[in-house]
Amino acid sequence: MYGIVNKSIEELIVQNYGADKWEEIKTKTGIEISYFISSETYDDEITFKLASTIAEELNVTVSDVLKTFGEWWILHTGRKNYGYLLESGGDNFKTFLLNLPAFHNRVIMMYPKLTPPEFKITKVEDCSLHLHYLSKRKGLTDFVMGLLSGLGKFFSTPVNLEHIETIPSDATHEVIKVSWDKI
Repeated sequence: MYGIVNKSIEELIVQNYGADKWEEIKTKTGIEISYFISSETYDDEITFKLASTIAEELNVTVSDVLKTFGEWWILHTGRKNYGYLLESGGDNFKTFLLNLPAFHNRVIMMYPKLTPPEFKITKVEDCSLHLHYLSKRKGLTDFVMGLLSGLGKFFSTPVNLEHIETIPSDATHEVIKVSWDKI
């Protein structure tokens, strides 16, 4: 993952729990990186070590950490660093989701080493759809659920998420029913 991901996790912890807590977490992970460079790539294992150590330190599940971080990514990191990209995806939650399959085409121009997930949309109704999340990475479904929740908040749209199905494959293929209040 790019360093901006780990920097964002650091910002989440520092803002909510203080710099001392971040240093304690980082020390417990055994990660010997003084600071993360946004445009550099780091092994995914570092991010997962951070998430599991944070979960242990805060006495929550890794799932909760990943969901919280997904929301944080949209509402803080995304809004601050990529607000123009979020806004270019549509002027409301539904439009953004319908445009999501093409979203990473724009992101990959900024991060050429990115291995982005793929999204497909099926069963579109007035206030719901099925989102297919496909990724070569495993273990990030809860992060995606947090991203979706954060997008709902970004667009001031209450969202309900329901994991429908895991489709067996060598990679990740999850189907999530996303529904929202009529705007």
